[in-house]
Amino acid sequence: MHTYQAKRILRAERKSSSSPVIVDTDGGAYFVKLRGAAQGTLALVAEIIVANLAEAIGLSVPSRALVTLDKNTPTDAHNDELLQLVAMSHGLNLGFQYLDGARDLRADEAHLIDSETAAKIVWLDALVTNPDRTSKNPNIIWWHDKPWLIDHGAALGFQHDWSRVDEQTAQRSFPLARHYLADRALELAELDEELA
Repeated sequence: MHTYQAKRILRAERKSSSSPVIVDTDGGAYFVKLRGAAQGTLALVAEIIVANLAEAIGLSVPSRALVTLDKNTPTDAHNDELLQLVAMSHGLNLGFQYLDGARDLRADEAHLIDSETAAKIVWLDALVTNPDRTSKNPNIIWWHDKPWLIDHGAALGFQHDWSRVDEQTAQRSFPLARHYLADRALELAELDEELA
């Protein structure tokens, strides 16, 4: 991954629980998840791993970079809570290329995703135990006429309690009943051998 220096924090993204910010860097604009946020660095690790797996099976994810914030990084957002969070996030943070013009996919737009892509998304989420792709919050954005996967910080939940990981952890089935695309993933079984 590239590492970029933050030039200015442009604004906070209030729609996410992880309190990300849009940052102008020497590599362009990035959607940055801060290491000092409540989810911590393990969520950022999950973001990197799952994004790389997604790309390996042909799914689109915004490109990632490490973004360095320091105490002198200027900000256009003067909110005490944000300033405190930025202060706890000096150093390396995780940035995603800002996709200008992208929009959140709505709950009623699952039909825009073709069945093979839907099956790949469901397969990936089952592999990484991602509980966070529901009709209430699909965590898919639409850009340049295709779906882009975002927000994988809740995946790989086992890493938060290694004492509970055993030989059976990888064998347990992952419930997909609430998954945003579960009813569109008709080719899941056929894709399993190829994607594995």
